[in-house]
Amino acid sequence: MKSPEVIVVGCGGLGSAALYWLSQRAGSSVLGIEQFRLGHDRGASQDHSRIIRLAQHQSEYAALAPQAYDTWHQVEEESGQQLVFKTGGLVIEAVDERDPAKVGNRNVDGYITTFEEHGFDYELLSPDELMNRWPQFRLKGTERAIYQKDSGIVAAKKANATHMALARARGAAILEETPVRAIRPNGDGVEVVTDERTYFADRVVVASDMWTNQVLKGTGTQIPLTVTQEQVTYYATPNLREFAPDRFPVFMWHGAHNFYGFPVYGEVATKLGQHMGGHEVTPETRTFEPDPIRQARYRDFLSRHIPGFLGPELYTKTCPYTIPPDQNFVIDTLPDHPQISVAIGAGHAFKFASLIGRILSELTLDGASTYPIEAFGLTRPAITDRTFQRTFHA
Repeated sequence: MKSPEVIVVGCGGLGSAALYWLSQRAGSSVLGIEQFRLGHDRGASQDHSRIIRLAQHQSEYAALAPQAYDTWHQVEEESGQQLVFKTGGLVIEAVDERDPAKVGNRNVDGYITTFEEHGFDYELLSPDELMNRWPQFRLKGTERAIYQKDSGIVAAKKANATHMALARARGAAILEETPVRAIRPNGDGVEVVTDERTYFADRVVVASDMWTNQVLKGTGTQIPLTVTQEQVTYYATPNLREFAPDRFPVFMWHGAHNFYGFPVYGEVATKLGQHMGGHEVTPETRTFEPDPIRQARYRDFLSRHIPGFLGPELYTKTCPYTIPPDQNFVIDTLPDHPQISVAIGAGHAFKFASLIGRILSELTLDGASTYPIEAFGLTRPAITDRTFQRTFHA
């Protein structure tokens, strides 16, 4: 192939989106390089489903949420594939399980603040009101809850494949099973080294998740990142109609642990995960073995609060979170090498994946983005100050 204008390293959720949006403007001058088979399960963006929501407790994310929906809609319009399924969404706060000193704005009031700031509609629900509408739940009566009708599911695996198919339709090329051994700035361009050859490009996008620092080593840039091994479990519930997407919303539970759950979708099963419940790993030490402690924790939570959700365990699946010290995204160009753009999703980016791909295309081809991404820069203290204390919320 001819020398590409732009190379995207990593073709998961963010990389495939970048390929799609870059191909709209650069067509056959775009090359994606993936170290594994396309659609592999070693990264963070496979599986059937991710939650999409306007409900954010941080203004910088709420400011991008409507555009995320709009961007997914544009991909759906072009592809004819439905990728977003609105189920409505609940945020439930088990107030008596939480330490107020550690909660900050990660509570119902924090969500209300951002809803009001950005003009999103919502409903506050008492425990009785929630259980009357969704009798699948069992609440103690001390919880607080908020409902937002636009929340739902992004079909993650399908979305990645759709982005790549549309990019190829515009002439973009994708190489799979091709590890990138190094990227090196070369004047105003970049060398991208693989086992077979070295490519020369004007611009490079790095969307390599937990392999980011390995890929960036030749640039002299290393980003402080923590990788954790998370997991989700699918349950073959016998109560399919009760937990169908038109009768049961996606939900987030903020209590002693933070859980999130899905109606029956992708598999003939419900799905539950825990946000930030995993142990630290590296790309070499992560495994695909479930943690039995978390499996028992999930089942205990469900037996107390959503018993009909349960059934025989279909399977438990692990995935990595790659997290900067402040748990916020990275979406920026390297300060010393602006021809290289980097995106890191911090374990909560898929709802924004297509929008992040669009932003990366702007950074790559225009040198700046029209979207408000100042909070996600590489020059912020969480990245540059080595004494910055990690501020993960669990």
